[in-house]
Amino acid sequence: MDLEGRGVLITGGSKGLGAALAEELARAGGRVAIVARGESELRRVAARIRAAGHEAYAVPGDVADKRAAHAIAGAAAALVGPIDVLVHAASTLGPVPLRLLLDTECEDLEQVLQTNLVGPFRLTKIVAGSMALRGSGVVVHVSSDAAVAAYPRWGAYSASKAAQDHLNRIWAAELMTTGVHFLSVDPGEMDTEMHAAAMPEADRRTLAPPDRIAARIARVIAGSGRIENGARLVLGDDR
Repeated sequence: MDLEGRGVLITGGSKGLGAALAEELARAGGRVAIVARGESELRRVAARIRAAGHEAYAVPGDVADKRAAHAIAGAAAALVGPIDVLVHAASTLGPVPLRLLLDTECEDLEQVLQTNLVGPFRLTKIVAGSMALRGSGVVVHVSSDAAVAAYPRWGAYSASKAAQDHLNRIWAAELMTTGVHFLSVDPGEMDTEMHAAAMPEADRRTLAPPDRIAARIARVIAGSGRIENGARLVLGDDR
């Protein structure tokens, strides 16, 4: 997919991989709308992208809020046009330090699922239909190795990402003939605030910078038509 002039919606766009993706996809010519709860941080990212000569807009909102889903999608489309690329980068670990499942409150599990699974489902449901009518579009779910490996204390996050991966495959199977591509990408361990919250003891020098992974995801989106629909891609950082 040529991103020039394409409408792009990225959740979790105020920091980390989401912000790096916003910069990368805007640099590639995308008209980018970024969503996050932190309005001031979000507006700073959008302003930085515009200062570099590219197009970006802040759409403050919480993907976990059912009432916000249509407002987010509508505001984004009003700013950048029909959404051709939807990237689900917003994510939460739940309470930190991470807890054993026996110590995880039901409400905390529910909140993680709302942000990491149900919120992306709502936005995809709103956006993918119009993509299908136009005969093209790319939806990217940002996954994790925790979706496939059973790490103690990562239960809520892991369950949400495993479910998101499978939802990605089901979307692809159901919309296989419409021209809409669904992909799940495992970015590997990155130097982000979320990683630091989960693993404060980690050596940051061993972690991939988000902008490097964002460049790889941008290449995946550009070549999505050559990738199996519903695929799960492990990107990582091979330095």
